Amino acid sequence: MALIVQKFGGTSVRDRDRILNVARIVAGTRARGNDVVVVVSAQGDTTDDLIAKADEITHEANKREMDMLLSSGEQISIALLAMALQSIGCPAISLTGWQAGFRTDRAYTRARIKKLETERIESELSKNRVVVVAGFQGINRYDDITTLGRGGSDTSAVAIAAALHADLCQIYTDVDGVYTADPRLVPNARKLPSITFDEMLELATLGAQVLNNRSVELAKKYSVNLEVRSSLTDVPGTIVKEVADVEGMLINGVTKDVKVAVISILDVPDVPGVSFKVFSLLAQRKINVDIILQSIGRENNKDLIFTVALEDAEAARALLEENLARFGGHRVLVDTDVAKVSIVGAGIQSHPGVAARMFETLYENNINIRMISSSEIRVSVLIAKEEADRAVAAIHSEFFD
Repeated sequence: MALIVQKFGGTSVRDRDRILNVARIVAGTRARGNDVVVVVSAQGDTTDDLIAKADEITHEANKREMDMLLSSGEQISIALLAMALQSIGCPAISLTGWQAGFRTDRAYTRARIKKLETERIESELSKNRVVVVAGFQGINRYDDITTLGRGGSDTSAVAIAAALHADLCQIYTDVDGVYTADPRLVPNARKLPSITFDEMLELATLGAQVLNNRSVELAKKYSVNLEVRSSLTDVPGTIVKEVADVEGMLINGVTKDVKVAVISILDVPDVPGVSFKVFSLLAQRKINVDIILQSIGRENNKDLIFTVALEDAEAARALLEENLARFGGHRVLVDTDVAKVSIVGAGIQSHPGVAARMFETLYENNINIRMISSSEIRVSVLIAKEEADRAVAAIHSEFFD
């Protein structure tokens, strides 16, 4: 007998038919002699609808109250799925995040898991029940409900798999695996039979919407057996693991991220400590910074240019302008008309010229590069947002056709 954790996203439970389909998948897994824990997201666009409801009241909603509101979406899903399982003769019980033992920090709307107390889940499994858990949520030390941020249900599922030492964690979505590019943009994108944790982490961080990057970090840290597959078709998915099978493949994916902004702080003093003051201030507000470019000093001044998530752009601008005197800067500029296009693959570090091929492809398609960032398994460029889809298609053609 194996213990399997299955996570189903919002599209997989968006209506009655989809919920019944998920119930059949779960019941089938249990009928094969497995213990099953199911983690579900809110139905369809429920989270966006709840955000819109909050905007009808105020555009500056308190984050604690937003967590109270948004967590209700998953509570609907778990109750409906538990009912569906019971209706087909499969014993099941639904648990909210806090009932399932998720203890988090105080960072409302983007909390991190501090501890997972699994006693309740294990107790229900011992009663031969399928345990249906609300993803995306937990409770902090003040007994306030918290949410884990976008994609948090993936993180919830992997955390449960790690804590229970599950044999397998399956992430069910509306695509049947991880592709070399978004198949909606690139029709000839290929499904990968396997991909490494590091490659998947880069793809998730760089805009691929298959898995949440925090869930991949957890899976790698605790060696969770992870599979991405479709809830709509019964075909093998993509295995995410430490070492991939395809030796010598240059890259495994091309991705884009249009939810990015470039922030420029102009004419800061070219002296030690300025970068520390800027980026430590952003870190205190939990604003993550990605690509960083610092210009060569001129007349004792320099420019600091970096990227942040689009949702953090306005908060970062306001924070930096408020503290501009501390840095000695002249002006803060924000550009949201940008996209980050990236190639990812373990082969990049061992095959010279991969970046040059990417840059040549963009040049041949008359696409201008604004910023460049790279690592051992990734090359990212910042380009105009309107060019992103064309860039992804051209780069994919260069490496995969």
